[in-house]
Amino acid sequence: MTDITATSLPERAAMSRDQLVQGSPAPVEPIDTRKTPSQFDVNEVWRVLMKWRWLIVGMLIAAVAASIIVTLSTTPVYRSSATLEINTQPMQLMQQQTDLQPAARNEAQFLTTQVGLLSSRTLAERVMRTVGLANDDAFVKGYTNLADREGAAVGKMMQHFEVTPLRGSNLIVIAYSDPNPARAARVINAYAQGFIDSTLERRYNATAFARQFLQTRLSSTREKLEASERALVAYARSQNILSLSSSSAGTGKAGDNTSPAQDSLSAQSLVSYNEALSAATRDRIAAEQAYRQAAPTANAAADNASAVQGLRSLLAGVEADYQQKLGTFRPDFPEMVALRQRMASISNSIAAETGKISSAQRDMLRSAFVAAQGRERQLFAEVNSYRTNVLDLRSRGIQYNILQRDLDTNRTIYDGLLQRFKEIGTAGGVGESQAAIVDNGRIPTSPFTPNVYKNLAIGLLAGVILGLGLAFAIEFVDDTLKTPEDVINKLKVPLLGIVPKTAKDVSFVEELKDQRSEISEAYYTIMSSIQFISNSNFPRTALVTSTRPSEGKSSTSLALAQNLARAGAKVVLVDADMRKPSFKTSQPSDIGLATLLVTPGRTMDHVATTALANLSLLPSGPIPLNPAELLATNRIEAILSELSDHFDIVLIDSPPVLGLADSPILSAICDATILVVEAGSARRPAVLSSLRRLQSANASITGVILTKYNPKNGGYGYGYGSGYGYGYGYGYGTRRQKRYGEDAEIRQLDIDRVA
Repeated sequence: MTDITATSLPERAAMSRDQLVQGSPAPVEPIDTRKTPSQFDVNEVWRVLMKWRWLIVGMLIAAVAASIIVTLSTTPVYRSSATLEINTQPMQLMQQQTDLQPAARNEAQFLTTQVGLLSSRTLAERVMRTVGLANDDAFVKGYTNLADREGAAVGKMMQHFEVTPLRGSNLIVIAYSDPNPARAARVINAYAQGFIDSTLERRYNATAFARQFLQTRLSSTREKLEASERALVAYARSQNILSLSSSSAGTGKAGDNTSPAQDSLSAQSLVSYNEALSAATRDRIAAEQAYRQAAPTANAAADNASAVQGLRSLLAGVEADYQQKLGTFRPDFPEMVALRQRMASISNSIAAETGKISSAQRDMLRSAFVAAQGRERQLFAEVNSYRTNVLDLRSRGIQYNILQRDLDTNRTIYDGLLQRFKEIGTAGGVGESQAAIVDNGRIPTSPFTPNVYKNLAIGLLAGVILGLGLAFAIEFVDDTLKTPEDVINKLKVPLLGIVPKTAKDVSFVEELKDQRSEISEAYYTIMSSIQFISNSNFPRTALVTSTRPSEGKSSTSLALAQNLARAGAKVVLVDADMRKPSFKTSQPSDIGLATLLVTPGRTMDHVATTALANLSLLPSGPIPLNPAELLATNRIEAILSELSDHFDIVLIDSPPVLGLADSPILSAICDATILVVEAGSARRPAVLSSLRRLQSANASITGVILTKYNPKNGGYGYGYGSGYGYGYGYGYGTRRQKRYGEDAEIRQLDIDRVA
């Protein structure tokens, strides 16, 4: 909607009758009366703040005063704090090897557990007994029983004790608040030391339980070990098993595969005889080979004998002599024959000597072979005998091995338990504590509460929040239309203008007579707005209505009629509110609209002229029983048609819309419908319902007039007007009029009839 600024009075007076009524009014677009999502509006927020500023200031002052009273009436409380470091490294009570890595632990979960232990009632009872709070009459009063005093002291102490872990570290801050600063320091230091002592006690109790458990297991395991040793020795004695291994007979280790058959004397003898048999077999094979090869060996030995070698040398010399002389003498020469005979004799001697030596050698080799063979047989017999003994011992050693393994297992378990028992006995109850004191609690010198500045800040903040919340809550609950922005944004209809309130001691009629009053100026602006919206022409027939009674529709009808008449247009004001008429005349009571609707008389016979030129009035006439039924006939159209023939503008003052059918019927046959809304009184749902009813009757809604508007409630510092913040400039050059009051509705208006 385009804001329309009123023209000056001389310009308005110069408007001709043709400018007001020429042509037909332009059709008005349908108005969307559906709800739309609210949007953040800075001006609306500022309006609410300015409207309820004193409420906000009052709540702020009350909240600050309350904070000051609370601060002055609160007993000073002192707070002492200490810092603990929690060691998250766990201690392995039964660690087998010193080079093992510590078991993994969830540090966050461990720290949470320590926080829970610090907040436990058990630790609080320990601290209470350490400090002696149950015997402190200044701490607990009114209890005669010691148990009740201790319970009350523990509960009070836990109520004022706080545990705060520092994020991202292993540090925990513990704090205690008390009216006595020295007692606060004693309690917090007792808490820190008590937590460390209780942790060590829990560790000692854990190791004591482990020692007791291991000692019980050691006793039972030792008994089993002794029983297994006795069973093994008894079985070895009964089976005549003698073990020579150092790991047997009660000294073996778990997992040793040594059997009694391997460690016995028979097994050792079998090994020795088996080795001797292997050597005898080798000797026998060598002697046999030598005997098998006796002939060539004997011949070689004979050839190598010294006698045989001498004879061969002699034979060689004779043969050489023979060959030498053969070149001189014939073979049959006697000397040559003698040489041959000598060679034959030497050869025979060599053969005889060689045979003698070969026979002796063969006899010797055979004797060695026979001896080696006999020794081998003897050793083989011994090996077979010992093998039988060993096999028999092995069959009897199965149970022995079972008993041996049982003994080794019991010994291993016993050694492991004994080693762990020694470790716990050495480390039990000692070592690094899981908690250490970083900072001890000190006696506080200044109170922790009340904090004056903090309480004042809280009071200020609470006052602002409460004041703003209350102001906006009231505005939210109050869905009335209070400002021009409410009409534009919430109703989505054009705003024709704003009419201010009139003062209680000022007459609305007198204000209308003063053409330079704020009321007159406001209605001149509204008239101009209607003209511009209607294509620069005021509608020929216009209906003025409202959602409910007493919103200013009759006053608006009269003001528009007078302004139009002053502008030169012939205007007739029709009082169509036949239920509660607003205008009366001095003519007979049967003259008026109600009579015309039931009789075929001339309309002009019922029209009364007024003291203002160009302005006439058609009163409502006698109040009928069924006004809506009378208006639903075609007679009303004929009446309006006849009035339009004699007047330029027909302005109809109708009843309210809600609950009545009069206004929708009349709006359907009028060129324009004007809805009057009282600022700060009319509720949005009711106005929207009125608009929907008018639209359903095919009414041409021109816009809304906001009446009885108080600029102070709008939050604008410069009054009201088309710009909603800068005002109309009423009273420029004249003395400023007084503020306007409440009643702008005209119920009785005397209008002289002119014949």
